Amino acid sequence: MRMMKLALIALAALFAWSATADALEVKKKREAPGKPAEVWAMVGDFCAIKDWHPAIADCVEETEGDVVYRTLTLKDGGKFKEKLTDKDDLSYSYEIVESPLPVKNYKAKLWIEEDDEPDRVAFFWQADFDANGASDEEAKKKVTDIFNAGLSGMKDVANTAHYGDDEHKVSAPGGGEKDDDDKD
Repeated sequence: MRMMKLALIALAALFAWSATADALEVKKKREAPGKPAEVWAMVGDFCAIKDWHPAIADCVEETEGDVVYRTLTLKDGGKFKEKLTDKDDLSYSYEIVESPLPVKNYKAKLWIEEDDEPDRVAFFWQADFDANGASDEEAKKKVTDIFNAGLSGMKDVANTAHYGDDEHKVSAPGGGEKDDDDKD
């Protein structure tokens, strides 16, 4: 009986580990002009997403105890609640608490680094998650589209600050257009 219990526990642990190991990942990169600290100052606040993501109408940040949350209201009326899990000078990590996306166990990181070209930055946005109520491909496409639109919006902010005009914008009205330096 004891061996049977140990075998069942081992089997359960194996299934739990394999479910985590099969998490989906989306990682996107976009390059833009500027210096990391200067560009991050424009886009890196947890609620600054409303200033650069074309789908976000509003962002409200609130603190509950020591935990920081943001509630994002989309232009179509949808809402996300996200929890800040880590932050440093040029990055932050968060997880989705509630959203209309077909995902669960969503954890993401947004960060900026100096690019290998002078006076350029590289934005990175990465998430790990499981599909929930949709196929893996559908869930991955939704997250990829969100990342592409947001990264184009951040690049627009950097371009406008660097060039002083809107002529160098990469996103079309509504955002999300993939530009030539979109990288996985």
